Amino acid sequence: MASNPLALPWRTAPHPVRHTLASPWVLTALCVLAVVGFWIATGSTPAAFRHLWTWSPALLRGMWANIEISILAMALGTLAGLMIGALSLSTHRGIRHLARLWVQAFRNAPILVLVYFTTYVFPFELHLGQWTVPFPDWIKVVLGLALPASANVAEIFRGAIQSIPSAQWEAAQSLAFRRSQIFRLIVLPQCLRRMLPPWMNLYASITMSTSLASLVGVHDVVDTAQVASNTVARTDFTVLVYFTLLALFFAYCYPIARATRALERRHDRH
Repeated sequence: MASNPLALPWRTAPHPVRHTLASPWVLTALCVLAVVGFWIATGSTPAAFRHLWTWSPALLRGMWANIEISILAMALGTLAGLMIGALSLSTHRGIRHLARLWVQAFRNAPILVLVYFTTYVFPFELHLGQWTVPFPDWIKVVLGLALPASANVAEIFRGAIQSIPSAQWEAAQSLAFRRSQIFRLIVLPQCLRRMLPPWMNLYASITMSTSLASLVGVHDVVDTAQVASNTVARTDFTVLVYFTLLALFFAYCYPIARATRALERRHDRH
């Protein structure tokens, strides 16, 4: 029986070179390298690029501050979100309502408002007996970003738990598994796989939201770019430095988005 060449198209081996060159981040990198290489080869590097080279270490340090804020905010938001998500599945009606109220309040609140809220509601110093401990603005930004992160993680966790078929619980109970064993050995591993893609997508969103930190006095990459722009005072450099900000956030967040899509496709196949 002759095989149909149109059958099972997913079994066809992909073209690795064409796929690699078609990736947007590869095309972007090639364009940037081509422009920089052209200016270096002709020996006529403009002043804007010279200033950008001078300020690039400061911009990278500022970007690292944004990454640190995003990691801490996501860590706190994940821990709080898992607890709130578990409470939203409680058998007690009052606890469920409180958990749902938390989720609805912070999922629908603008992140900028939450950042301003945590910045100006919390004190600038903490008085612990005879000790006075400063409460820096970057920690307040972490808390402001952790609030919506916790609400979204709680919803992701609740959805992952409820997506597990009830037949699996019943089958495990018929095998004399305790409820804690069912959750730890059967339900939780499946939930982690289902939670990972939306969790990564949420982390990329939180990372992009760290650009709001400069509005409350945090010395991040956006604040560094503003200082550089005011110091150099050149229009071409201002345009170039903000294009560089876009490139930095894109270079960090785009691989996360690609990995998220890959995990989603893998999950759909299984």
